[in-house]
Amino acid sequence: MNLKDAATDIRYLLDRGYPQKGVIGFVCDHYRLDEESRHILSRTILSQEVSGKRRAKFLPCESIKGNNIIIDGYNIIIGMESILEKKAYFCDDGVIRDTRGVFRSFKISNNAEKAIGLIMLFLKEMNPAYVVFLLDSQISKSGLLAKMLRETISYYGFKGDAKTSKHVDFDLKNSEDIVASSDGVIIDEAPKVVNFLYCLVSRFKHLEAGVVRELPSF
Repeated sequence: MNLKDAATDIRYLLDRGYPQKGVIGFVCDHYRLDEESRHILSRTILSQEVSGKRRAKFLPCESIKGNNIIIDGYNIIIGMESILEKKAYFCDDGVIRDTRGVFRSFKISNNAEKAIGLIMLFLKEMNPAYVVFLLDSQISKSGLLAKMLRETISYYGFKGDAKTSKHVDFDLKNSEDIVASSDGVIIDEAPKVVNFLYCLVSRFKHLEAGVVRELPSF
């Protein structure tokens, strides 16, 4: 048994309008999959309708140049960490997502610093007019991370800021700037979105080795 079979069944049911939570539970129970497999499938497998709308909505990567961009801080940093750890997945909607579920327990590790460095290098090359990293203030040490990001922005020499917020999702969904996030709900609702991690990996080809494009067999 491999996850591809389960993914095929999940797509079939999603395309016929069945709710994702029920579909994931039903199919994974049928194949007796563990919690890790369920989490991977819930993050990566989507209906054709949802996938198509998101892919069509994404602005070109080049649109970052000369424009303001607001970044879903933890989402993008953790996603970049997962790429470095070869634990990121290429999802049906073309988005690269982590499947580790570490959002609430995020720590500023050496890998996080490396991830931030790559993000900053990409931004410097893309040369946006202004960058804002938005961090969830409820997460421990968000203020410290914001300070680190501001210092790193200054070091790389482009204009930007890092802020904490109690309502990050709302801020992103209602921003007039280009939004960078891998969160499906934010992608669906924000007026302007860019597939940021995909753009970054497309620029730094060596990072492609960290993205799983085919579901594993067991």
